[in-house]
Amino acid sequence: MRYTNTMQTLEDKLFLVRFQPDDHSHIHINNKELCQHDCPDKPCTYICPAKVYEWNEEVKAINVGYEGCLECGTCRYGCPRDNIHWVNPRGGFGVMYKFG
Repeated sequence: MRYTNTMQTLEDKLFLVRFQPDDHSHIHINNKELCQHDCPDKPCTYICPAKVYEWNEEVKAINVGYEGCLECGTCRYGCPRDNIHWVNPRGGFGVMYKFG
């Protein structure tokens, strides 16, 4: 019997994830100025596995790409200022996992 490596990388598994984006965001930054002045590390930009949060230096604000959210909730716990309002997307919208 020949052994083949069937382990997939995280990126391979995330490629299988499909989304039904809503036209209303389920994620909001409560106070944009708090991110700018009181959160120098901006951990949301690197703890989110889907890279939903991105610092926009030009406008000095966090851009939120909610359409690609994996709904893991990491951002709710990773924001040191509790400045992210996250709820589940409306019914029928959001992430659709395939092959567990």
